[in-house]
Amino acid sequence: MRGLMFVKLQTKVSDFYMQSSSKLVPTISKSNSLPILKELAAQRSLLSGMSAMHKELGNLFAITIPGFKPVVVAGGEGAHELLVDQRQHFKWRVESDPVARLLRHGILVEDGDSHDRLRSYMQPALKRSKIENYHEEMLDCCDQVIFSWKNGSTLDMLVEMRKMALMILMRTLFSVDISPHLERLWDPILRILKYISPGLWILKPEFPRLGYQASIDALDEYLYEIIRERRLNDPGHDDLLADLLSRQDLDDDLIRDQMLTMLIAGHDTSTALLSWVLYLLCQHPVVMEKAKSEVDQALGDESPTTNRISQLHYLDQIIKESLRLFPPIHAANRVADSDLNLQGCPVSKGTRVMFSYYLTHRDEQVWVDPERFDPARFERENAPKVPPFSYLPFGGGPRNCIGAAFAQSEAKIILARILQNFNLELADPNVQVHMGATLEPKPGVMLRIFKRDKVTTGKAESGIISSRGILTQV
Repeated sequence: MRGLMFVKLQTKVSDFYMQSSSKLVPTISKSNSLPILKELAAQRSLLSGMSAMHKELGNLFAITIPGFKPVVVAGGEGAHELLVDQRQHFKWRVESDPVARLLRHGILVEDGDSHDRLRSYMQPALKRSKIENYHEEMLDCCDQVIFSWKNGSTLDMLVEMRKMALMILMRTLFSVDISPHLERLWDPILRILKYISPGLWILKPEFPRLGYQASIDALDEYLYEIIRERRLNDPGHDDLLADLLSRQDLDDDLIRDQMLTMLIAGHDTSTALLSWVLYLLCQHPVVMEKAKSEVDQALGDESPTTNRISQLHYLDQIIKESLRLFPPIHAANRVADSDLNLQGCPVSKGTRVMFSYYLTHRDEQVWVDPERFDPARFERENAPKVPPFSYLPFGGGPRNCIGAAFAQSEAKIILARILQNFNLELADPNVQVHMGATLEPKPGVMLRIFKRDKVTTGKAESGIISSRGILTQV
């Protein structure tokens, strides 16, 4: 959607004029349009436009483009109202949105009892105590990727982290090695991510979406084959797929929907997070050296086990600050299921309401110098200074991200392993924020890779072996 909002907002400002009233959601008017339009002209991005509107209009405002008139909410108070206090008055599912068409009845797009039932089935495999059992497999997948890196080579971390995230998710939650199939599934996965990314469909939901069905079919064929193979030959796995298969009320279609939801949402968020962290580390060499020093002290030549990564407090701060600046899911979309009030303003039934994590995480009223990368914000003594619901990298309320603990453990293991073994240099500093399915660096994060003097031997060299035995390669 780059430039789309800018083009629309160049129409007459009077088209957006709404008579002022303290009871109405603030919107662009003749008096406040100039700085907003200047920012749009300079940056030509929806995020910059929203940031300008947030600065001029506050934590609640309406975007009034023909065909797209959402109410945008930011800030801790609005978050609590939307995600907790009035959550029963909002629904996630919008039938016209491509994410609902793709995921069908995946947990991410279900409401009410259906969502709660699916979450109760999936939660056990993603609780913190269970995730510790995945750490060895996370490390195996990480090693399989990073020990293929050639010394002195230049690589796109957006690609490398995506490989890693896909391998880890499939191996831990479904006990399947996707690596032999990455080449044929790579383009379909990227196409599906484009399918659910912002685009003209937001303005025209009925707009034909051509050229995507073959990619969806390819992923479906892969996932249904995994389900069939497991039903026919279950070697006694203890994973998310086993939990789903054990439920009599879930047929293969519903299981596919949950698998695809986890595959797409789970890997793409981790890909974005890891890529941004590596970019920020290379942009801030003092932070990089401090992080490497902590890793060296905690790990030495040893693997990043559960106990050792628990000592990486500074790395944890780096991850949290990266999530503040670049939350992979930058906005939560809801639809008002009834007429209601938000922040004292009326909102009609059927209105799309977007809560912006991006704006909330950069709120000048909460964060000092919010555009600056500063991991020290998350030192333990600073934590009480942040108001509740002002930092929500994994959402908030009862529908917070089901994979939050998984993603945090995965990030620490991968980053610790990379810093333990490699020196990194930014090959191309020209990186932009791109609103795809997640908030990702575009066109990528190109890094030069140099092996450190002490290199730990990768487990991947001994084959693809899990603590549960040789993995299925479907």
